[in-house]
Amino acid sequence: MSGGFNPLKLCHKNNYMRFKQRSSLLCPGCRKLISRSEDKCPYCGLSKPGSWLKANKLATSFVNPEQLLQTIIYVNITMFVLSILLNLGRTNFNLSPFSFLSPSNQSLFLLGSTGTVPILQLNRWWTLVSANYLHGGLLHIIFNMIALRQLGPLVAREFGTHRMFAIYTLGGVLGFFISFLAGVNFTIGASASLCSLIGALLFYGKTRGGVYGKAIYSQIGSWAIMIVVFGFMVPGINNWGHGGGMVAGAALAYLLGYSERKRETRGHRLLGVACGLVTVLILVWACLTSLLFILLH
Repeated sequence: MSGGFNPLKLCHKNNYMRFKQRSSLLCPGCRKLISRSEDKCPYCGLSKPGSWLKANKLATSFVNPEQLLQTIIYVNITMFVLSILLNLGRTNFNLSPFSFLSPSNQSLFLLGSTGTVPILQLNRWWTLVSANYLHGGLLHIIFNMIALRQLGPLVAREFGTHRMFAIYTLGGVLGFFISFLAGVNFTIGASASLCSLIGALLFYGKTRGGVYGKAIYSQIGSWAIMIVVFGFMVPGINNWGHGGGMVAGAALAYLLGYSERKRETRGHRLLGVACGLVTVLILVWACLTSLLFILLH
């Protein structure tokens, strides 16, 4: 049997391979093969990668940048579709590129448009979050989601996903708060949050320096100039929200730091998760109260 086929040896080999598969897993964060018993992923630093909680897609969204961006986009699309269905009879179906598939003002108000009227007259401060996930037309949401797909991966790479989502959320809130202070009655859109990502990248490029930092600063600076010019050329643009978002993003980048200067800490992770939980709760509340209002009226 020494020089030929040994079924006992093959059996042991198969048992070993099955044991190895059971004791290994793909890290939920970086998708690299690691031991299930690892306390921390040696590649991406994710703590307790074998935990059942880390296997949950919602939880790993904050570790996987691609999954996080997809989640944000899906939520935006869901809110857009719901805003149309809530008051389908008043949805704008004309072929104008700027108004095609525009939800009614009532739908947007119910789902959480923000501004001086919702906040001062109805104390709907939570709309500073919900308004970031509402859009006024098909072209509006398409442009914003394309911008997110281009800006998001770069911010996630240089700041980490938790800090990226914190900047995206808090920057949008602060951008809309500044437009509220400026007296904007009603406003919606992901633009304030996107501008906060631009502000964070401008801060990163300027402070990092070097060839790479200067390239980032130059490229993102052209985005900022384009947004400013577009804001003054097209009526109805919330320039206060755009400018406020950029300033807020730069300030948050300064406070939170970026990966080359400071690795993501437990505080950063808690902040990102807290922003996610608050966003989910507010959007669920907005959807439920809107549906209840429609059913009762």
